Amino acid sequence: MQINKPYSESCDQNKEPILEVIQPLFKDIKSALEVGSGTGQHAVYFAEKMPHLMWQTSDQQPYHDGINRWLADAKLPNTPAPIALNVSSDSWPKQNYDAVFSANAVHIMAWENVVDFFENAPKLLSSGGLFILYGPFNYHQQYTSESNARFDVWLKQRDPQSAIRDFEALDKLANNAGMKIKEDYALPANNRILVWEKL
Repeated sequence: MQINKPYSESCDQNKEPILEVIQPLFKDIKSALEVGSGTGQHAVYFAEKMPHLMWQTSDQQPYHDGINRWLADAKLPNTPAPIALNVSSDSWPKQNYDAVFSANAVHIMAWENVVDFFENAPKLLSSGGLFILYGPFNYHQQYTSESNARFDVWLKQRDPQSAIRDFEALDKLANNAGMKIKEDYALPANNRILVWEKL
């Protein structure tokens, strides 16, 4: 029986480029927490491609039905049920993870939520753990493309608290939380993957 699931075209388009970057980074890790799992598409794709690790989904409660549909359809042994997680108002997991991953989340959060995200996520990581963000970012308060500039206008029209975030501001939050930048990868469609390492 086909399970009716939510679908994101952008997840389909970016899953392979993201995997190409994170698969080597994750080759020796056993657990990853995904913050803002959305539809659940990334979770099942990455968990299937990296069966050696446990991929823990999380998001705000309204998204759990869709995530669970993807997990139920895939029937993978390394995708436990999603955790309810609003980065500012929910209790964070007590257990540690080898990596925290999030795609296309910080530009739709209010800045105070981004601050809470960067404050809390590193607490789940041991020394050497990775904090990985995918999405569009500005550098020195400048857009990297015309399409990103247009996207930022659209974001702010939709929600004035949303915005493409500046790398330097995020890196400052990361440093304050005991992390240092490890890699900055260019991906298609003017997106990046930023990788911080817990000291």
